[in-house]
Amino acid sequence: MPNASPPNPFTSHPQVRELLAHLDHPAAIQAYLDSVPYSPEERNRCPLNVVRDGTAHCLDGGLFAAAALRRLGYDPRLVDLLPEPDRDDEHVLAIYQVGGLFGCLAKSNFPGLRAREPVYRSLRELAMSYFEFFFNVDGEKTLRGYTAPFDLSRLDALGWEWQDAGADAMEARLKTLRRTALLPEGAAARLSRVDPLSEKAFTLGINWDGVYRPKEA
Repeated sequence: MPNASPPNPFTSHPQVRELLAHLDHPAAIQAYLDSVPYSPEERNRCPLNVVRDGTAHCLDGGLFAAAALRRLGYDPRLVDLLPEPDRDDEHVLAIYQVGGLFGCLAKSNFPGLRAREPVYRSLRELAMSYFEFFFNVDGEKTLRGYTAPFDLSRLDALGWEWQDAGADAMEARLKTLRRTALLPEGAAARLSRVDPLSEKAFTLGINWDGVYRPKEA
């Protein structure tokens, strides 16, 4: 008789098991991510430690959302939104599809950079839905591209659901993914800065300790 597979340390953890029982829809997963404070730390947390510590930043939240979506039957896939280099942070989305249409879940310090309903016909449409909300503290609209999706099941051997080293490995892997530009040549130079009303609305409740500061030219 073959040996049984060892228990998954993520799903077998009592706190996680109780939480996942309530996360029975993508909206419930997003509500959980919205309920935990945004982490300004450099540390990457695996999904297990997101639950244990009760905090997450963008990558942590994407990994947790992917792990929770997996329990609902979706492939655990991430896409990275790419800013103008040295002007803003990247932003990780846990994507899923319903009826062939893309939606996503995300943890963000900024209200406008969170979830999207599964109504987008392509990844480009999904990525562009973030454009007006993706700005830095200097008021620059910084979104420039997105990566090809990455299926996290390819990193299962690293225990990304329950080991921070797996989260670190995913951060490194994001930098190797194929990239697609969103703006045609010359378009970025014509962009206006975010207007004051939008800036006020879309920075509501943020943790300023976790805000990216653009590098000086």
